[in-house]
Amino acid sequence: MRESARLGSTLMTTTLVSRALVLLTRALVVAQSALVVTGGAVRLTKSGLGCPTWPECAPGSFLPSPHQAEDPLNIWIEFINRLLTFLLFAIAVATLIAVIRSKRKDLRLLAALQILGILGQGVVGGITVLTKLHPAAVGSHFILSIALIAGAVSLGERAKRYPSRGEVAPVARNIVRGLLLLGLIVITLGIVVTGSGPHAGDVAAPRFGFEIRTVAWLHADFVIAFIGLLVAYLLLLHFAPVVDDETMKSARTKEARILLTITLAQGAIGYIQYFTGVPELLVMAHLVGVAILWSALVRHAIRASAFGSPKSLTG
Repeated sequence: MRESARLGSTLMTTTLVSRALVLLTRALVVAQSALVVTGGAVRLTKSGLGCPTWPECAPGSFLPSPHQAEDPLNIWIEFINRLLTFLLFAIAVATLIAVIRSKRKDLRLLAALQILGILGQGVVGGITVLTKLHPAAVGSHFILSIALIAGAVSLGERAKRYPSRGEVAPVARNIVRGLLLLGLIVITLGIVVTGSGPHAGDVAAPRFGFEIRTVAWLHADFVIAFIGLLVAYLLLLHFAPVVDDETMKSARTKEARILLTITLAQGAIGYIQYFTGVPELLVMAHLVGVAILWSALVRHAIRASAFGSPKSLTG
């Protein structure tokens, strides 16, 4: 009787820890994406140097000072963005604790990398301020966020312990890997476009010396290549036996269609903002779209076994 009660209590604890872990990983993805969006708000409102020092906000103070020369709105926008990093760090620590308590050794490295990545963001953030928002430093900040979003999505997917995802043919997995590579190239070129455009984060911030039209069209060319490969992938899913389970095939096809819809919306926003002088609201919408599209792409890649066999994804 006591043994049954003990086993029941252990099972309940394990279930609660697993549920908490899934919820924390979701919060991690949301918080990582929110940091990207608030970082965009900092840049678009020219608040990048609202806190002109690092790690302090003002010389001699970690909090905004009433004696600062910067505009109060710019100060608080930048300061709130910095505070979000501390919230994100707390979620990452809680996630690591939940991973350890769940005894999921396969998740420990991913959880630890989230903490190390957030600490790295602090270092890159300091360099960004010290270089007066040099676009290379700002871009590095964004790329690290993209890596952390991918890690958080991967952590969340693996925490769910899917029993099976259906075997996916190598040709389909390779196409998904190609989509991930093209996605990274598109994001990187988008960073170059941003670093060459008007939204520098501060009126005195340096810019890349590239001709904006050239890099914008290069960025668009790779978006078109991404769409072409995604359409080819959809056709493959529809007409070829690349997934051995019909339910899983339907799920993967639905996810690919959603990816295409998001990509087309992103492309439309990109063209509209280019021809309308990159207004702030459209730039922000484009940035939100990047976070959504990248999260969805990484999630689909994991579910399509692009990083390994289904068995290796179940823990």
